[in-house]
Amino acid sequence: MTRSPASPVKTPIKAGRIRVGIGGWIYAPWRGAFYPEGLAQRLELDYASRHLSTLEINSTYYGAQKPTSFQRWHDETPDDFVFSLKGPRFAMNRRVLAEAGASIERFLTGGLLNLGDKLGPINWQLMPGKQFDPEDYARFLDLLPDEIDGRKLRHALEVRHASFCTPEFVALARKRAAAIVVSGDSDYPQIADASAPFVYARIMGTVADHKAGYGPADLDRWVERALTWAQGGTPDDLDTFGKPLAAKAGRDVYLYVISGHKEHNPAAAMALIERLRKRGAH
Repeated sequence: MTRSPASPVKTPIKAGRIRVGIGGWIYAPWRGAFYPEGLAQRLELDYASRHLSTLEINSTYYGAQKPTSFQRWHDETPDDFVFSLKGPRFAMNRRVLAEAGASIERFLTGGLLNLGDKLGPINWQLMPGKQFDPEDYARFLDLLPDEIDGRKLRHALEVRHASFCTPEFVALARKRAAAIVVSGDSDYPQIADASAPFVYARIMGTVADHKAGYGPADLDRWVERALTWAQGGTPDDLDTFGKPLAAKAGRDVYLYVISGHKEHNPAAAMALIERLRKRGAH
């Protein structure tokens, strides 16, 4: 009798860290809903950072922040907390992206390293009408350094025009190991191809009808997607355009509840965190 050769033992892939948060922390309707009644505004960051695991800072898109602000944000949050930052509009809102070098350098040397280990990905967001120009976009990516003063940087690319839904764009992002931002539950094109050692998702479908922003089935769906990403896979229910990749290593996941019915976004983020905790993944 012949025996089939033994199947090789697969080494389990170590899952990446899943972080869940919202955009910013100052929003009047959250007072009394997310923040306790009477909580001083100066304590809101402290409170948010102890109920969520990351925040996306939008103010860096609109103007330069003081180095002391980055230091204060670092000092007021737990050791394991992470911020992601929006790249400045002065770099992103231009006809020729390859000419953004000076704006990018000013931003990257403007004090953000004061966040230390709490510096997460930088989201370089394009205007919705900006179309894909392969040569210009490749030159723009060449302006994004892999590190500054020994600090490794993670770059996320938020593109919001259908012309980017191509294998060429996915290949370009993979070449630079930059994450393509996954736009969830929105009117923006959804490009869920893995292209970096991390995943950056912005989900925008919260509604007023659900106290937690999303219904239970939708919350469960996003949890399953986050777990798949963390294990190095790609969810099979999201749009992709590049060559499929085999799962070889886990990926860190940054998932932000943005837009939609903004008043319920913190509740949605906390509901996702609670589900992930029950699965031992947060």
